[in-house]
Amino acid sequence: MTVVGFHNSHEQVHPAALLAATQRAEEAGFDAAMCSDHWAPWSVRQGHSGFAWTWLGAALATTGLPLGVVNAPGQRYHPAIIAQAAATLAAMFPGRFWVALGSGENVNEHITGGRWPAKAERDARLRECVAIIRALLDGEEVTHEGLVTVDRAKLWTLPDEKPLLIGPAVTPATARAHAAWADGLVTVNQSPEILKQVVQEYRDAGGRGSLNLQVHVSWAPSAETALAVARDQMAGQVFGPPVAWDLDTPEAFDSLGTHVGDEALRRSVLVDHDPARLADRVSELVAIGFDAVYLHQVATDPAPSDEKHDDAAATSTPRSATLDAFVDMAAEHLLPQLKQVTA
Repeated sequence: MTVVGFHNSHEQVHPAALLAATQRAEEAGFDAAMCSDHWAPWSVRQGHSGFAWTWLGAALATTGLPLGVVNAPGQRYHPAIIAQAAATLAAMFPGRFWVALGSGENVNEHITGGRWPAKAERDARLRECVAIIRALLDGEEVTHEGLVTVDRAKLWTLPDEKPLLIGPAVTPATARAHAAWADGLVTVNQSPEILKQVVQEYRDAGGRGSLNLQVHVSWAPSAETALAVARDQMAGQVFGPPVAWDLDTPEAFDSLGTHVGDEALRRSVLVDHDPARLADRVSELVAIGFDAVYLHQVATDPAPSDEKHDDAAATSTPRSATLDAFVDMAAEHLLPQLKQVTA
């Protein structure tokens, strides 16, 4: 059976509301969850960026779901710190945590003040980081000098079951490169032709483990609302790499989003108001060869107006009515079909 997961976008939603949505997703029948690890949102309008690692501890402690995170070691994070964070979560929640290790994006990494390396150097840095993290998780003491530096690092708390180190890939070339080290692959929805190439390149290069697909969805009760929400939240992300790797502020992404047409937007986000049709569209992508699919509902709740703001609302635990509605719809219309998809 296909694993159906819930994606938590820290760039868009308050972390407490994401936690509540993930708990609701488990109750509704979702099998797993994952989250992004960003310093900044893609758009000023998205308006959030909670710290993923703090949130992961809370989510693992308050649900029984396996969880993963997409992370970029090497600049904003030293690889030894990521190894320690991953080891601790894996020790506390055996078999329930994985981390996908990528080469990073400037919108998150520029905060260190260091230069933003070219892609080839970032890829080489990632390979060094993966080797360091693996050695630390194996209990070795690590000293390393290269694109990153490590001095006599050792993990004192090791998990009985090491977390999976997953390769995140958008392009077929990156998928092939990750096959040399990854315990599995995660990618995002794009054209079926490109997804087939991503799967084939990873497997042909000897890639092991599960294949995971994150799908951006803009579901709303009407077609007009679904498209408007997708444009408001995701227009700046349509361009993908290499543009998405190199822009350094949410404002820069917003400036590009004004030039995006409806068709280009629909190629990046599954925009739909019909649950049955949406289930068919996601099923077609999963059938390409994926073992798990993580649904990312891109819609968020509108900001409260000053007139509606009161002290009770300010002190209550944040929730997302939009995410709650999506979870309920998915439980009824998407999960039963998606769990039965076979490649």
